[in-house]
Amino acid sequence: MSKAKLLVVEDDPNLGDILQEYLIMKGYESTLCRDGEEGWAKFKKDKYDMAILDIMMPKKDGFTLGKEIKKVQEDLPIIYLTAKNLKEDIIEGLKIGADDYITKPFSMEELLLRIAAILKRTQKSEEVQALKIYKFGSFELHYDEQFIKGPSGDHKLTSKENELIRLLASEINKLVNRSHALKQIWGDDSYFNARSMDVYLSKIRKILKDDPKVQIITVHGEGFKMVVSE
Repeated sequence: MSKAKLLVVEDDPNLGDILQEYLIMKGYESTLCRDGEEGWAKFKKDKYDMAILDIMMPKKDGFTLGKEIKKVQEDLPIIYLTAKNLKEDIIEGLKIGADDYITKPFSMEELLLRIAAILKRTQKSEEVQALKIYKFGSFELHYDEQFIKGPSGDHKLTSKENELIRLLASEINKLVNRSHALKQIWGDDSYFNARSMDVYLSKIRKILKDDPKVQIITVHGEGFKMVVSE
Protein backbone atom coordinates (compact mmCIF):
# COMPACT_ATOMS: atom_id res chain seq x y z
CA MET A 1 0.00 0.00 0.00
CA SER A 2 1.45 3.38 -0.96
CA LYS A 3 2.18 6.02 1.66
CA ALA A 4 -0.44 8.71 2.20
CA LYS A 5 0.77 12.11 0.96
CA LEU A 6 0.19 15.03 3.32
CA LEU A 7 0.46 18.73 2.50
CA VAL A 8 1.54 20.56 5.67
CA VAL A 9 1.39 24.37 5.65
CA GLU A 10 2.77 25.93 8.85
CA ASP A 11 4.63 29.23 9.19
CA ASP A 12 6.18 28.51 12.61
CA PRO A 13 9.60 27.12 11.61
CA ASN A 14 10.08 25.05 14.77
CA LEU A 15 6.63 23.45 14.72
CA GLY A 16 6.81 22.96 10.96
CA ASP A 17 10.11 21.08 11.17
CA ILE A 18 8.89 18.93 14.08
CA LEU A 19 5.67 18.07 12.23
CA GLN A 20 7.58 17.21 9.07
CA GLU A 21 10.06 14.92 10.83
CA TYR A 22 7.38 13.22 12.94
CA LEU A 23 5.03 12.49 10.03
CA ILE A 24 7.86 11.07 7.90
CA MET A 25 9.00 8.95 10.86
CA LYS A 26 5.44 7.60 11.15
CA GLY A 27 5.39 6.51 7.51
CA TYR A 28 3.72 9.41 5.71
CA GLU A 29 4.99 11.37 2.72
CA SER A 30 4.97 14.95 3.97
CA THR A 31 5.48 18.18 2.01
CA LEU A 32 6.14 21.21 4.25
CA CYS A 33 5.34 24.76 3.15
CA ARG A 34 6.01 27.94 5.14
CA ASP A 35 3.12 30.12 3.96
CA GLY A 36 -0.22 29.91 2.16
CA GLU A 37 1.10 30.95 -1.25
CA GLU A 38 3.78 28.26 -1.19
CA GLY A 39 1.13 25.75 -0.06
CA TRP A 40 -1.13 26.69 -2.97
CA ALA A 41 1.75 26.35 -5.45
CA LYS A 42 2.65 22.87 -4.13
CA PHE A 43 -1.01 21.76 -4.14
CA LYS A 44 -1.39 22.68 -7.82
CA LYS A 45 1.72 20.68 -8.78
CA ASP A 46 1.04 17.42 -6.95
CA LYS A 47 -1.76 15.13 -5.67
CA TYR A 48 -2.29 14.82 -1.92
CA ASP A 49 -4.41 12.64 0.38
CA MET A 50 -4.82 15.33 3.06
CA ALA A 51 -3.92 18.94 3.90
CA ILE A 52 -2.93 20.15 7.38
CA LEU A 53 -3.22 23.95 7.41
CA ASP A 54 -2.30 26.55 9.99
CA ILE A 55 -4.95 29.30 10.09
CA MET A 56 -2.82 32.38 10.87
CA MET A 57 -0.16 32.63 8.15
CA PRO A 58 1.53 35.37 6.12
CA LYS A 59 0.71 36.00 2.42
CA LYS A 60 -2.35 33.71 2.46
CA ASP A 61 -4.18 32.51 5.60
CA GLY A 62 -5.30 28.91 6.09
CA PHE A 63 -9.00 29.58 5.51
CA THR A 64 -8.31 31.29 2.16
CA LEU A 65 -6.03 28.43 1.13
CA GLY A 66 -8.64 25.88 2.25
CA LYS A 67 -11.33 27.55 0.13
CA GLU A 68 -9.08 27.51 -2.93
CA ILE A 69 -8.18 23.85 -2.39
CA LYS A 70 -11.85 22.83 -1.99
CA LYS A 71 -12.76 24.55 -5.28
CA VAL A 72 -10.29 22.28 -7.08
CA GLN A 73 -10.56 19.10 -4.98
CA GLU A 74 -13.74 19.24 -2.92
CA ASP A 75 -13.19 15.94 -1.12
CA LEU A 76 -9.60 16.52 0.03
CA PRO A 77 -9.67 16.15 3.84
CA ILE A 78 -8.42 19.24 5.72
CA ILE A 79 -7.29 19.54 9.34
CA TYR A 80 -6.89 23.11 10.61
CA LEU A 81 -4.26 24.08 13.18
CA THR A 82 -4.82 27.19 15.27
CA ALA A 83 -3.41 28.96 18.32
CA LYS A 84 -6.92 30.18 19.13
CA ASN A 85 -9.93 28.23 20.31
CA LEU A 86 -12.56 30.66 19.06
CA LYS A 87 -16.10 29.60 18.19
CA GLU A 88 -15.89 31.85 15.11
CA ASP A 89 -12.87 29.92 13.80
CA ILE A 90 -14.63 26.59 14.26
CA ILE A 91 -17.74 27.82 12.43
CA GLU A 92 -15.64 29.28 9.60
CA GLY A 93 -13.76 26.00 9.27
CA LEU A 94 -17.04 24.07 9.13
CA LYS A 95 -18.36 26.32 6.37
CA ILE A 96 -15.27 25.62 4.28
CA GLY A 97 -15.64 21.88 4.88
CA ALA A 98 -13.00 21.14 7.51
CA ASP A 99 -12.70 17.50 8.53
CA ASP A 100 -11.08 18.31 11.87
CA TYR A 101 -9.73 21.14 13.95
CA ILE A 102 -6.94 21.05 16.54
CA THR A 103 -5.84 23.82 18.90
CA LYS A 104 -2.18 24.52 19.70
CA PRO A 105 -0.43 23.31 21.73
CA PHE A 106 -1.35 19.73 20.84
CA SER A 107 0.33 16.36 21.20
CA MET A 108 1.77 14.75 18.08
CA GLU A 109 0.08 11.49 19.11
CA GLU A 110 -3.34 13.19 19.07
CA LEU A 111 -2.73 14.67 15.62
CA LEU A 112 -1.56 11.27 14.35
CA LEU A 113 -4.75 9.58 15.61
CA ARG A 114 -6.92 12.19 13.90
CA ILE A 115 -5.01 11.83 10.61
CA ALA A 116 -5.34 8.04 10.73
CA ALA A 117 -9.09 8.19 11.51
CA ILE A 118 -9.83 10.56 8.62
CA LEU A 119 -7.72 8.61 6.12
CA LYS A 120 -9.42 5.36 7.17
CA ARG A 121 -12.84 6.89 6.45
CA THR A 122 -11.88 8.43 3.10
CA GLN A 123 -10.10 5.31 1.88
CA LYS A 124 -13.06 3.17 2.96
CA SER A 125 -15.48 5.30 0.94
CA GLU A 126 -13.24 4.94 -2.12
CA GLU A 127 -13.45 1.14 -1.84
CA VAL A 128 -17.26 1.00 -2.32
CA GLN A 129 -17.76 -0.82 -5.61
CA ALA A 130 -21.41 -1.75 -6.14
CA LEU A 131 -23.53 0.75 -8.06
CA LYS A 132 -26.32 1.97 -5.79
CA ILE A 133 -29.27 4.22 -6.57
CA TYR A 134 -31.60 5.22 -3.75
CA LYS A 135 -35.05 6.61 -4.67
CA PHE A 136 -37.17 8.75 -2.34
CA GLY A 137 -39.93 11.15 -3.38
CA SER A 138 -38.84 12.99 -6.53
CA PHE A 139 -35.16 12.29 -5.84
CA GLU A 140 -32.59 9.70 -6.85
CA LEU A 141 -29.29 9.41 -4.99
CA HIS A 142 -26.60 8.05 -7.33
CA TYR A 143 -24.30 6.94 -4.55
CA ASP A 144 -21.30 5.75 -6.55
CA GLU A 145 -21.32 8.83 -8.78
CA GLN A 146 -21.92 11.07 -5.75
CA PHE A 147 -24.82 13.20 -7.00
CA ILE A 148 -28.54 13.55 -6.34
CA LYS A 149 -31.07 13.95 -9.14
CA GLY A 150 -34.09 16.10 -8.28
CA PRO A 151 -36.86 18.27 -9.77
CA SER A 152 -34.45 21.18 -10.35
CA GLY A 153 -31.66 19.05 -11.83
CA ASP A 154 -28.54 17.31 -10.57
CA HIS A 155 -26.70 18.32 -7.39
CA LYS A 156 -23.08 17.25 -6.95
CA LEU A 157 -22.45 16.06 -3.37
CA THR A 158 -19.44 16.04 -1.07
CA SER A 159 -18.48 12.64 0.37
CA LYS A 160 -20.08 13.51 3.74
CA GLU A 161 -23.35 14.67 2.13
CA ASN A 162 -23.37 11.50 0.03
CA GLU A 163 -22.90 9.25 3.07
CA LEU A 164 -25.51 11.12 5.14
CA ILE A 165 -28.17 10.96 2.44
CA ARG A 166 -27.48 7.27 1.85
CA LEU A 167 -27.85 6.56 5.57
CA LEU A 168 -31.17 8.45 5.72
CA ALA A 169 -32.47 7.03 2.42
CA SER A 170 -31.78 3.46 3.55
CA GLU A 171 -33.90 4.08 6.67
CA ILE A 172 -36.92 5.94 5.21
CA ASN A 173 -39.39 7.00 7.93
CA LYS A 174 -37.18 5.38 10.59
CA LEU A 175 -35.19 7.09 13.36
CA VAL A 176 -31.43 7.33 12.72
CA ASN A 177 -29.58 7.64 16.01
CA ARG A 178 -27.36 10.74 16.08
CA SER A 179 -24.40 9.05 17.76
CA HIS A 180 -24.63 6.07 15.37
CA ALA A 181 -24.57 8.39 12.35
CA LEU A 182 -21.56 10.31 13.68
CA LYS A 183 -19.57 7.16 14.43
CA GLN A 184 -20.42 5.57 11.09
CA ILE A 185 -19.59 8.61 8.93
CA TRP A 186 -17.13 10.69 10.99
CA GLY A 187 -15.57 7.97 13.13
CA ASP A 188 -16.59 9.42 16.52
CA ASP A 189 -19.33 11.56 18.08
CA SER A 190 -17.18 14.49 19.28
CA TYR A 191 -18.60 18.01 19.60
CA PHE A 192 -16.71 19.18 16.50
CA ASN A 193 -18.05 16.34 14.37
CA ALA A 194 -21.59 16.88 15.70
CA ARG A 195 -21.45 20.55 14.64
CA SER A 196 -20.04 19.50 11.28
CA MET A 197 -22.92 17.06 10.74
CA ASP A 198 -25.46 19.79 11.55
CA VAL A 199 -23.92 21.97 8.82
CA TYR A 200 -24.18 19.15 6.27
CA LEU A 201 -27.77 18.37 7.28
CA SER A 202 -28.66 22.02 6.71
CA LYS A 203 -27.17 21.84 3.19
CA ILE A 204 -29.08 18.62 2.45
CA ARG A 205 -32.36 20.16 3.63
CA LYS A 206 -31.88 22.99 1.12
CA ILE A 207 -31.59 20.45 -1.72
CA LEU A 208 -34.68 18.54 -0.51
CA LYS A 209 -36.82 21.71 -0.52
CA ASP A 210 -37.50 20.95 -4.18
CA ASP A 211 -39.98 18.27 -3.02
CA PRO A 212 -42.20 19.18 -0.02
CA LYS A 213 -43.07 15.48 0.42
CA VAL A 214 -39.48 14.75 1.51
CA GLN A 215 -38.28 16.15 4.82
CA ILE A 216 -35.55 15.51 7.38
CA ILE A 217 -37.14 15.67 10.84
CA THR A 218 -35.01 16.21 13.96
CA VAL A 219 -36.06 14.12 16.97
CA HIS A 220 -34.71 16.10 19.93
CA GLY A 221 -32.16 14.22 22.01
CA GLU A 222 -32.28 11.13 19.80
CA GLY A 223 -31.48 11.77 16.15
CA PHE A 224 -33.33 12.43 12.92
CA LYS A 225 -35.21 10.70 10.13
CA MET A 226 -36.09 11.17 6.51
CA VAL A 227 -39.87 11.33 6.21
CA VAL A 228 -41.40 10.69 2.79
CA SER A 229 -45.15 11.29 2.58
CA GLU A 230 -47.40 9.81 -0.08
